[in-house]
Amino acid sequence: MRGKLMFLTGLAAGFVLGTRAGREKYEEIRANAQKIWENPTVQEAAGVAQAQANKLYTEGKDKIQSSKLGEKLSTTGTTSSTTSTTDELLAPSDSLAGSKGTSTGTTY
Repeated sequence: MRGKLMFLTGLAAGFVLGTRAGREKYEEIRANAQKIWENPTVQEAAGVAQAQANKLYTEGKDKIQSSKLGEKLSTTGTTSSTTSTTDELLAPSDSLAGSKGTSTGTTY
């Protein structure tokens, strides 16, 4: 109960401070965050993290397929279309990597 009360208090304080700061402050914070995200060093680190995530995903997928569970799953009669659909659903997306410089100036 105490945790919920603290969360609600923090939420209320953030709301009040945010509304007092106004739209201009929001736009300033947003522009600064975008500058940081577009920094080449940050993009390089994001690329490294994405590559590591893809590697871990592939290794984990290979381990599961070579395990007893993977053997059971492959012998239960799954079709290749089901497998490809599952791979598409589980594969890491490149949505962040693809939106590096696609700022549309949309306000929220």
